[in-house]
Amino acid sequence: MISWSSSCSGRGRGAGEGVHLQRAATATTALRSRCCPQGGAPRHALGQSLRRRPDSDVCAATTALDDAVLVARRASSAAAAATASDHTVETTPTPGTATTTYNIVFITSEVAPWSKTGGLGDVCGSLPPALASRGHRVLVVAPRYAAYPEASDTGKRITVLDVEVGFFHTHIKGVDWVFVDHPSYQRVGGLYADAFGVYGDNQFRYALLSLAALEMPLQLELNGSLYGQDCVFIANDWHASLVPVYLAAKYRPHAVYTDARSILAIHNLRHQGVFPPSSYAMLGLPGNWYGALEWQYPPHMRQGSYEEEGRAVNTMKAGISTADRVVTVSPGYAWEIQTPEGGWGMEEMLASRAYALNGVLNGIDGAEWSPESDPHLPRRYGRSNFSRGKAENKATLQRELGLPERPNVPLIGFIGRLDFQKGADLVLAVVPWLMQQDVQLVCLGTGDPGLEAGMRWMESSYPDAARGWVGFNVPMSHKITAAADLLLMPSRFEPCGLNQLYAMAYGTVPVAHATGGLRDTVLPFDPWKGTGTGWTSSPCTAEAFQAALGTALVTLREHPDSFRALQLRGMERDSSWDAAARQYEQIFAWAKLDQPYAK
Repeated sequence: MISWSSSCSGRGRGAGEGVHLQRAATATTALRSRCCPQGGAPRHALGQSLRRRPDSDVCAATTALDDAVLVARRASSAAAAATASDHTVETTPTPGTATTTYNIVFITSEVAPWSKTGGLGDVCGSLPPALASRGHRVLVVAPRYAAYPEASDTGKRITVLDVEVGFFHTHIKGVDWVFVDHPSYQRVGGLYADAFGVYGDNQFRYALLSLAALEMPLQLELNGSLYGQDCVFIANDWHASLVPVYLAAKYRPHAVYTDARSILAIHNLRHQGVFPPSSYAMLGLPGNWYGALEWQYPPHMRQGSYEEEGRAVNTMKAGISTADRVVTVSPGYAWEIQTPEGGWGMEEMLASRAYALNGVLNGIDGAEWSPESDPHLPRRYGRSNFSRGKAENKATLQRELGLPERPNVPLIGFIGRLDFQKGADLVLAVVPWLMQQDVQLVCLGTGDPGLEAGMRWMESSYPDAARGWVGFNVPMSHKITAAADLLLMPSRFEPCGLNQLYAMAYGTVPVAHATGGLRDTVLPFDPWKGTGTGWTSSPCTAEAFQAALGTALVTLREHPDSFRALQLRGMERDSSWDAAARQYEQIFAWAKLDQPYAK
């Protein structure tokens, strides 16, 4: 058994040393700069100048690597490569098939349908099958939070960070789903926290996941072969942001994973994985890498921080500075995180890496969100009969919720968490004005107790025109999306957003704040050009939101043909995961053109 614990010295050299065959460089620097300026610019990220801490000698001693183990691993991987499929294969393009295929490894803290708290789980459950359908070999690595019946024990055990982990595997939709098994993942509460707060060992739990994921392509045979060293690792959010750090600090110095590339996918920069400085010692990193994680809270954020001076270690910062490329969930969000307003302290570092930063819009699962096949709808419909279909769904929803059945009244929906980010307070702020416009408003969500009370106030104050469903109900979310004429999304920030994509697919027109992915997907209606898919407001105030909503209601009532054209444009929009997969393939190509990160 190969151990990657923090004290792995003293083993003998394994027999049968192999020679790792490195692929020749695919392009010169001139070719990169000419053909791919985003992927070929020189590296100049902040954080590459790493300062040595006084305690670095202790850290280095506890994380010393055994060269013999690495040589043995290189030999084993090279031998296995002879039986594995080629990692980068030129193929004849066919519809839905990539011309160059890769071995892709997703590392994520959650993946639908097995574990999910938000959009991260949806993305990591949907994007991998889309890439697999295009010919790539795809592996998803996530914690085994529960006994998933689909996954069986591989029998493989390895040691990382001084503990033993196992692997459970299933192959579904062309993807290898592997769940890392360790007692720290199996908790009675939620994935990251329980009623008493966030788990105190979250840093260890996800460092363990990251290292286990890096060992998997080298040691775990799936469907008869290893994934091998030539992989593209996609590390999702702070939980997996140590993957590029481990690649650069523990593997590449020993000629392991020299052909691999790492991509950090930022779904929400607000969550960065910040921990006390003393926690660095348990990460299994050399002491001279402390500077990659070193972080100091700005003065206005130091209240309640780990030290009086605001010192901490920040795993997201380390991932940003060492990943070969960085991707976010929308082009708009990629721009916003380079600004003081949206960067959460990382804006300067991200701006310095703008040459390697891209935004790719999330897709939606057409099997779950399609008005033509949705099992939750009383009346299914498509583009050819959407007016009749939406009218029947509206009538059914009005009866179900006890609202007056009025076919011509504008029905407005809001679906989302009741919190400040989602702008639920702005919805409540415009309710008195909105109720004077002769409309019906249906809201679905749960969250802040004060906002939940506001929803109950709204319904009791306007019983013939408003409903506030406190809680979350999947069938009801589908019914509101199909029945509504307009969907409200006044989010203060929204990295991508999915509800506006669902709404457009169902012929429901979004009214949103122009931020992040909402700015990219909800294109402002232009009556003169006949373009646009909805209405946006800016700044994020009740007054601006009310003005946009007023314009939408005027268009709906006084220009029905223009409104129907808006609905059709939304339904015709390609929000598939295949579209996102094609953009990821371009990012893979850019990552391969550039040299990997090296300290």
